[in-house]
Amino acid sequence: MGLTIHYDLKTSHSKPQDVRKLVEAIRQHALDLPFKEVGEVQQFDGQDTGWDRKDDPDRWLKIQSAGHVSNNRSHYTIPATNIVALSTWPGEGCEPANFGFCKYPAYFKTDKGRKATKLNGWRWHSFCKTQYASDPKCGGGENFLRCHLSVIKLLDFIKQTGLVGVEVSDESDYWTHRDVKKLAQEVGEWNEMIAGLASELRTEAEAHGKSIEAPITGFPNFEHLEAKGLERIAELRRKLEE
Repeated sequence: MGLTIHYDLKTSHSKPQDVRKLVEAIRQHALDLPFKEVGEVQQFDGQDTGWDRKDDPDRWLKIQSAGHVSNNRSHYTIPATNIVALSTWPGEGCEPANFGFCKYPAYFKTDKGRKATKLNGWRWHSFCKTQYASDPKCGGGENFLRCHLSVIKLLDFIKQTGLVGVEVSDESDYWTHRDVKKLAQEVGEWNEMIAGLASELRTEAEAHGKSIEAPITGFPNFEHLEAKGLERIAELRRKLEE
C-alpha cells in the first residue's frame, strides 16, 4: 500500500540488437537524471529469465518481467523468453524502478489445453512505489519529489523517442497535471491516510493477539500522521453515512 507509478512500454522494434540499443539510450538518459543508482543493461534468454534463485541479484527485475494473462476466472503468469532491461534506484525509501522490454511465447499450456498469450512484440509492464521516499529519515518531501520526478522524467524521455508506446498510471495524477506543489501535497495526504489505516489495523490485530508491521509506522512523525489520518477517515465515514 502506497503511492505508486505503474507503466506499460511497447516498442515496434523486432530485432534484439535494436531493442538493446533502445534500452542503452534509456540508460544513458537515466544517468543524466538524479537517480541514486543506475544499473547496466542486462540481457537474459531462455531459462535465465526465471526467478527461482533467491540469491539472484536480478531476481526482482526478472519477477517484474513476467507477463500476465487472464482467461475467464483463471490468471496465469507467463515467464519471458527474452529480456533486455535495466534496474534503477531513484533513492532512499523508494522501490527500484525497472525499465526494458521482453518477448513472450505465443502460447502456454493449461490443464484445458494450449492457450494464446496474445503478448505480442517487445513489451514491458512495471511499477515503482515512491511513497516511502517521503520518510523524514530518508530526506522527507524533497527526497520524495526527486525520486518521483526522476521516474516520470525518464518515462517522458522514453515517450519522446517516438519508438515506444507509453501508458502510465500515476496514483498521484502528476503524470497528468504536472503540478509539483500539488504532488507534494498529495503525498502528505497519502501519508496521513495510510498512517490512520495502519493504526486501525494495528488496533484490530492487537485485539486478536496479533501484530502487524507497516513502513509508515517507522516514520519519526508517525503519531502526528496517525492523528491526522484518523481524522480524515472519520470524516470520510461521516460523509458516507449522510
